[in-house]
Amino acid sequence: MNKIQTFLVSRWRSFGHAFHGWSYVLRTQQNAWIHAVVATLVFVVALWLGIPPRDWAVLILTIAMVFTAEFINTSIEAVVDLASPVHHPLAKVGKDVGAAAVLIAALAAVLVGLLILGPPLWARILLLVH
Repeated sequence: MNKIQTFLVSRWRSFGHAFHGWSYVLRTQQNAWIHAVVATLVFVVALWLGIPPRDWAVLILTIAMVFTAEFINTSIEAVVDLASPVHHPLAKVGKDVGAAAVLIAALAAVLVGLLILGPPLWARILLLVH
């Protein structure tokens, strides 16, 4: 195999590992499903409101931030469980801080969603009511 083929095969395998990790999170983490449902609702509402491209970019980055935090938290939990199968105060700190990172990302996402979708959604609702 030449260098280009080796490079392409290794990239293909890397994507496979990444998709396996993605699948693992979705199979094992209930919060990931909550994030997925909320993200889907946000996409549907944003499509309905016809938000501008810049707002789409912010929403996409914000959703990605939440999923990234959830994925990193899952990996921290797995590594902590491997390194410390017995309950240890520092293991708890690692897991709690990882969970806090997801919470911060999720709360920031709610604020971003309200700032971007709130005004046009409120205006649309008022039009439907009147």
